[in-house]
Amino acid sequence: MIKIVVGSKNPVKINAAKTAICAVFSLKEVECKGVSAPSRVAEQPMTSQETREGAINRVRHCQKTTQADFYVAIEGGVDLFEYGSATFAYIAIANNQRMSIGRSCNLPLPPTIYQALQNGEELGHVMDKLFNTENIKQKQGAIGLLTNGQATRESVYTQAVVLALAPFVNPALYDE
Repeated sequence: MIKIVVGSKNPVKINAAKTAICAVFSLKEVECKGVSAPSRVAEQPMTSQETREGAINRVRHCQKTTQADFYVAIEGGVDLFEYGSATFAYIAIANNQRMSIGRSCNLPLPPTIYQALQNGEELGHVMDKLFNTENIKQKQGAIGLLTNGQATRESVYTQAVVLALAPFVNPALYDE
């Protein structure tokens, strides 16, 4: 049985990691648990670099403190690009041989939401206030709210984990 440790207790992140690994490796059952893992970055990362660093820090913490076949961390963040602000996530996946870094697609953010984040608020809390929801970050997330449910936080994270698994599926190609 493959054991997966996810550097978060958030059920969205745990489910995304489990779903992706089961799909990629054609597994029906895995042991997958979430653990508290510090990102050592801001609660709301505001740059791509900070977001990536948070994912890597979470995976490294898991590697040092637990035993597993795969360690997965998903760190959500935002950044201001030349075309406007967006939210996304970095994925870090590791085993004992390698680490792979991936990233989700960008979700454009309305200027008012980005302004609230610049003022120190966290995206989940901003969305909860704006849409009158509760703890949306452990449900469909800003992605679900802003896309009218056509995509969800979990669906986007699952896709990003699948892509980040490529070096584990074809290791010889990545070792060249």
